[in-house]
Amino acid sequence: MLEIKNITKTFEAGTVNEKAALKGISLHLQPGEFATVIGSNGAGKSTLFNAISGTFITDSGRIKIDGEDVTFVKDTVRSRVIGRIFQDPMKGTAPNLTIEQNLAIAYSAAKKGLRPAITKKDRAVFRDVLAELDMGLENRLKTKVGLLSGGQRQAVTLLMAVIVTPKILLLDEHTAALDPLTAEKVLAVTNKVVEEKKITTLMITHNIASSLEMGNRTIMLDDGRVVMDLSGEERAGMTVESLLHKYREIKGQELDNDRMLLS
Repeated sequence: MLEIKNITKTFEAGTVNEKAALKGISLHLQPGEFATVIGSNGAGKSTLFNAISGTFITDSGRIKIDGEDVTFVKDTVRSRVIGRIFQDPMKGTAPNLTIEQNLAIAYSAAKKGLRPAITKKDRAVFRDVLAELDMGLENRLKTKVGLLSGGQRQAVTLLMAVIVTPKILLLDEHTAALDPLTAEKVLAVTNKVVEEKKITTLMITHNIASSLEMGNRTIMLDDGRVVMDLSGEERAGMTVESLLHKYREIKGQELDNDRMLLS
């Protein structure tokens, strides 16, 4: 479903501020696969998502979605098949519009064409998807999104991203700004939606425990590279402590290689 081959990206090339953000990343996600992405600040996680979304064109490499090469396709076109949720609950929704108006925008845009009014059938669809959240939002269709709590707003944003099932769902630390209890609920909703709709998903998280519990694959980035890719029995037997130990081993090997090059 998602195929990334040797993509690279360097910002401000040739200047004192040159930064190689992606260094030959290759990934392949099967249809319906749910992979968590971890790594320290500056590892390249959000930059990878920006590359997939088409925020910028990569310097080299190829990106394919469902077999179609989208490497040079504009982000506005990619957004028809990619759903993305950001860390900030204020992003992704229009605060002065109601819940039903926000959902209608996402619904119509995904259907490739805005419609003049929200129909009775639309409202029935919106109530059904909101009821699945178990937050009582199905009875608040006329409430402005700006009046919702952060968790409620992020849940609505999630539904906007998947109300018409995307081919790829990118979750960019979408619970980081929420309190622990709300974050847990939004993660549960996320898991439910992804499993039921079988959406190919990448989720960035700084919570290592969540990275091993959510989905079926854990990918670690470091300095613009994939340094760990866990799935199956190897992932099932991994704990937070053993994952950190493995990461330290990898970093140690890199330091040894650097010393060899310098000697």
